[in-house]
Amino acid sequence: MKPNANSHPPKRAKAKYAESLKLDLLPELLGYRLRQAQLSVFRDFAESMASDGLTPGQFGLMTLIGANPGLNQSRLAEAIGVDRSTMVTALNRLEGRGWIERTPSPSDRRAFKVSLTSTGQTVLARSKRRVRTHEKRIAASLTEAQHKTLMTLLDALVTKP
Repeated sequence: MKPNANSHPPKRAKAKYAESLKLDLLPELLGYRLRQAQLSVFRDFAESMASDGLTPGQFGLMTLIGANPGLNQSRLAEAIGVDRSTMVTALNRLEGRGWIERTPSPSDRRAFKVSLTSTGQTVLARSKRRVRTHEKRIAASLTEAQHKTLMTLLDALVTKP
């Protein structure tokens, strides 16, 4: 099957098809390189978490909730840099899977405290083991010194002056 303007190449041809593209200045751009790395890391993460269907964002939320039981929803949204409506949607998904529970805050009836359920604690513990294996796999081509340097450089990009 030969691709035309209205079709996508078959899966087996995608890599070869992409290799034939001229990338112009893209490889020189930090954002492009970071995005390519992120896509690679996220693919491996998805494979690692396939049995639970946990996304990187959900893992991050559950990790924060597990480390800070009873954290207020608004504070959680602030900590990860999303608006409250986005946080509510994400928490609804986790709650729907039985992994978290929200209880009204005794000091503010409009606020909810978020905690992991016992099922959520089990999923998080299993996921942490998988994430450690995933991290080793994605960093396997780096020396310990390169890994440390990369982490330092990434910190420099997210640290605000």
